[in-house]
Amino acid sequence: MEEETSKETGNDRIVEDKFYSDAKDYWAAVTPTVDGMLGGFAKISPTDINGSKAFLRPYMKISGGSVTPKRALDCGAGIGRVTKRLLLPIFEEVDMVEQDKHFCDNARSFIGPESNRVVNIFCSGLQNFVPAQGAYDLIWSQWVLGHLEDQDLVKFFQRCRAGLAEGGIMVVKENTVDAESKTFDDNDSSYTRSRTELMDCMLKAGFKILIDQKQKDFPKDLYPVYMFALQ
Repeated sequence: MEEETSKETGNDRIVEDKFYSDAKDYWAAVTPTVDGMLGGFAKISPTDINGSKAFLRPYMKISGGSVTPKRALDCGAGIGRVTKRLLLPIFEEVDMVEQDKHFCDNARSFIGPESNRVVNIFCSGLQNFVPAQGAYDLIWSQWVLGHLEDQDLVKFFQRCRAGLAEGGIMVVKENTVDAESKTFDDNDSSYTRSRTELMDCMLKAGFKILIDQKQKDFPKDLYPVYMFALQ
């Protein structure tokens, strides 16, 4: 019985490794530009950033919230679009975590002079990344969690919860589907989950969902995008 269980686990590991390696190969071929990061939809970036700013504002201390504008973490950061346009204008310091090395290598030049306030650029997949405990006032994760299997997503949320400073929050911004169950894209090896599936993973990790809100003014042919504030 033990041998059979071990064999089954090994097969699961092979499938899981292919899921992650296929995604890694896909992004390795993407150009390190905003258009590359957004799959050819660079035009939505200003709308996206403005929506994120409006969503985040009430949680900041200056607006009566609990979040200190000191240290933020950008998950699945790419070349630093969110770091540059959303996080650095608000926070004193930002760390980035990104799996693809050529994105990491191009991030500081893309961000420009303010990149001196990007303290760490961690080149790591989120399935392996462990935030420092109690380190971050904000953990921001956008358009990347579809690259995690369900069990790894729950574990990632658990690690992020431990990585929040007192009063800190995590914000998740993701595509969603209206179907009951997630869909799989074998082009970039990613899932698009329903809101219910995303929230289930958040709750399993011990997070409280403060609010979820739909991003406005995106093109109608895109998936609905929702933002979640977690604590």
